[in-house]
Amino acid sequence: MTGFEARISLIAQRLDEQEQGIWASHDRALAMIEAGEDVLLLSVGDPDLPTLDSIIDHAAKSLRDGRTHYSPGMGELELRRVIARIEERASDRPCSVDEILIFPGATNAIFTVLSCLIDPGDEVVVSEPMYIGYSDIFRILEARVQHISPGADRNFKLDPALLEAAISDRTRVVLLNTPGNPSGSVIAGEELRDIASLCLEKNIWLVSDEVYSMITFEEKHVSARTAAESLDNVIVVDGLSKSHAMTGWRMGWVVAAESLVQSFLAFTSATVFGCSQFVQDAAAFAMENDEAYMARVRDVYRRRRDFVCGKLATIPRISFCRPGAGMFVMIDVSAVAPDGESFAQGLLETERVSLLPGSGFGASTKGFVRLSLTQDIPLLEEALARIDRYISRLP
Repeated sequence: MTGFEARISLIAQRLDEQEQGIWASHDRALAMIEAGEDVLLLSVGDPDLPTLDSIIDHAAKSLRDGRTHYSPGMGELELRRVIARIEERASDRPCSVDEILIFPGATNAIFTVLSCLIDPGDEVVVSEPMYIGYSDIFRILEARVQHISPGADRNFKLDPALLEAAISDRTRVVLLNTPGNPSGSVIAGEELRDIASLCLEKNIWLVSDEVYSMITFEEKHVSARTAAESLDNVIVVDGLSKSHAMTGWRMGWVVAAESLVQSFLAFTSATVFGCSQFVQDAAAFAMENDEAYMARVRDVYRRRRDFVCGKLATIPRISFCRPGAGMFVMIDVSAVAPDGESFAQGLLETERVSLLPGSGFGASTKGFVRLSLTQDIPLLEEALARIDRYISRLP
């Protein structure tokens, strides 16, 4: 009798090829914490802020009321009504509930959208540094990816001229992330309008990932739906994970033309089959009662950003990009380490601070590490003291 040959699909093999070093130091940090070591975890974008008690209470009531059954594929009508009202206020243009589709998180939404827009070999243009989750989606879909990098000297803020130069006859999608993870850069409304017009002229889809839209500081977020003159080619992705400290709740959505939403619905009905009723109830409640809460969230991250950037400015031989939004700071360590991975590993082993290497966000940030603002200032102060001590010992 011969042994069983365990063969996996080409898709799974492509995912196995992902460079393991990106998460190696983070995984090592989790193991060290599990073993009882004093590790400061600043390598993941999971807010330390709790979900509001009122949101939890609303979800609990929904559970007790029996909201535990299958949900409509499009999502619960009340949640879509809330999102439509918010979109109408923000863009000053009509938004129908039939233009909104609910997903278990924004990453799943992006996967569905790109699955419905591109075929293997089609080109996607994306700006670096990019959200780390895009890479696996590109691999699964066998997308041809055209990376562009505005550079740290521009604080990684997208240059529309650079984007236009990267577009080819094979380009099917331009994927934007504004505000950006990990850069915290915000694309201005005028630039968004020009990008949308360019994409429309060249028959290209514009997909705008706006998950950090509610966590901005000096510069106000402008949605692609607000900026674009025509919405025919515009798709917006958003969610509650970061803004409302609801990462584990898995709640995202897409806003797009009604005919396109129907294509997305067919795909997600075959892969997800709806989202939890009680989570959607809580999400609708959260967005209708969040004005004061969101002001506090923005203030918390602004104060943490200012503190971290002030401290980083006093550490020799490194530089950083001051974010205009979000919950991360990108630190250039190329003057003290061969790359971000070796810096992150060395920092973790000697000083017990976990940062994420920049290579996961694109080749242009190989010499960077990402620091998350997801801990309170006293812990951030201790982490920065350890980082300073570690750098002072490096040749």
